[in-house]
Amino acid sequence: MQKEQTSALLTEELVVDSILLERTVALTCFLPKNVQHPENMDLLLINDGQNMEELGLAPMLESLLAAGEIEPMVCVAIHTGKERKAEYGTARCADYMGRGAKAGAYTKFIFEELLPLIKSTYAINDFKEKSFAGFSLGGLSALDIVWNHPNEFSKVGVFSGSLWWRTRGLEDGYNEATDRIMHMQVKEGGFYPWLKFFFETGTLDETMDRNKNGIIDSIDDTLGLIDDLISKGYDSKKDIHYLQLQEGRHDIATWAKAMPEFLKWGWGLHQ
Repeated sequence: MQKEQTSALLTEELVVDSILLERTVALTCFLPKNVQHPENMDLLLINDGQNMEELGLAPMLESLLAAGEIEPMVCVAIHTGKERKAEYGTARCADYMGRGAKAGAYTKFIFEELLPLIKSTYAINDFKEKSFAGFSLGGLSALDIVWNHPNEFSKVGVFSGSLWWRTRGLEDGYNEATDRIMHMQVKEGGFYPWLKFFFETGTLDETMDRNKNGIIDSIDDTLGLIDDLISKGYDSKKDIHYLQLQEGRHDIATWAKAMPEFLKWGWGLHQ
């Protein structure tokens, strides 16, 4: 277990020998220091944890905590493996190319192996609230897990989410109204009034425009999902935060710009 300390933050590296995923899963844990009541803290899980150094999450958290801009919380970044496109996705079904076939196993890993390890390692019986965030396909994975386990989570952050995930190829009779997997889950799902949603996209996220409406798919799919959430009963201002970055790209540098806003949106002390 490697440890790195700053004035407000302790960073630790852990590993989980996962039976469900049949691999060793590396974790980077970001822990606020000098917390008197750890049981009152939130937990934020983050997919693609191997990118947190490039994202600059540690100095970002350090700065926000030291300035008193966010409340102390535990962040656990989950490193992906060689089968990222199999583990991330939607547990309900794989996409039209068979990607996401292990998403169900990844979901089980979160609840049956990861959360028990976090609680036992840090002697916390439970957290005040739990949230999940991710980028691109990892953002879809985070949203899928939160949406299908609403009693376990309160917030989700989706950065450039792969919300195009579909059951049918564009050349195989694709129907936008019925073939986008996450959109259909929301349409067919319930209303969970405690859930809050953060979405980020960039205007240069991609160039694809399936329906030729002049809006790139990443933005179109995100706005479509937001509309579906609003149709379920979620308030567009109170429950949903949408950040569209001008000239933002599908890359870590863009997500690093968005991450402080996500953290202050979810855990800000000066709101």
